[in-house]
Amino acid sequence: MLARSTFDFRALPLVMAAACLSLLQPAANASEVGFRRMTVAASAANDKPAHFALYYPTPDAARLIPMGPFPQTVAINGAPETKFKGLILISHGTASVDLGFATLAQALARDGYLVASVEHVGDTWQDQSMRATPRRYFAERPRQVSRVIDTLLADPQWSPGIAHGADGRPLIGALGHSAGGYTVLALAGGKPVLSRMRTHCETEAELDPVLCNMSRATGGASVQASATADGQEEPVQADPRVRAVMALAPMGVAFSASSLASITVPVAIYAGEKDTFLVPRFHAQWVMQNMRGASTTLQLVPNAGHYAFMDTPTMDLPSPDGSVASDPKGFDRPAFLDRLAQESIAFFEKNLR
Repeated sequence: MLARSTFDFRALPLVMAAACLSLLQPAANASEVGFRRMTVAASAANDKPAHFALYYPTPDAARLIPMGPFPQTVAINGAPETKFKGLILISHGTASVDLGFATLAQALARDGYLVASVEHVGDTWQDQSMRATPRRYFAERPRQVSRVIDTLLADPQWSPGIAHGADGRPLIGALGHSAGGYTVLALAGGKPVLSRMRTHCETEAELDPVLCNMSRATGGASVQASATADGQEEPVQADPRVRAVMALAPMGVAFSASSLASITVPVAIYAGEKDTFLVPRFHAQWVMQNMRGASTTLQLVPNAGHYAFMDTPTMDLPSPDGSVASDPKGFDRPAFLDRLAQESIAFFEKNLR
């Protein structure tokens, strides 16, 4: 039996007209994503020029912009909102690009974060020169992220809008993929040991062949020469400003167990079940089993490969582990990225705010 309605049906045309009008107007608090290219402030005379992609909430209209293999739906140089929930850094993988994480970066920006996707000079698709010197490679990657933080915190346009915690410090998180996963864990306090890399590829090369073959091709001799003291940690500088990290398919085998155990910030680790570039048992799972923090989680993503965490490029991009555009049969990368974007928002909302 239906309850008697008190609605005056004579008003229905006006209500329908108002509803249609509301569908045509943007919500008062809705944000699009602004985009700018930024330059890193040099902190030493020998620093190479470096850049990063900045995503942020804007009231301006966004449109699809072709940017090589990773188009972006953004408002180029849009007017930024005045307040941001926090600052999130994104670190790309080896020989990669800062634009490959558009889904995650844009979702975080749309939710109110200032997002800086770092270009790792010396480890991009155009320039892999840094990989020939492993000691510098492991130290320089996190340092480059810290330089981006320095740049934004010193910038009078962006710094005042970044939210601060009860302790008066800015709310900063970091997200990284592959070598970027190593990078954000190093920012949190993880220390690499070059002799671990050497020993790993002497004993497990058949089970972790892509990493070990690439290591031999691009810096194996340097690893051998540098790793003179077994167990000696590299003096990589952590960044205490980073309060929470997400490590996606991280390159983890190089970390010392003791340094992983010392990490106290919240960490979310993800890995593809079918990742053959950085086999999870040697990398993501090694990191997880040595972490002692109660706020550390690991998700093995069913049927996912190494590049599941990047946007699918619009063209075939070769890598040491096949095409960046390829996925295991039946894996829905766009659907997974949409889910991961929401989980990243929830992670930083919980652990930064």
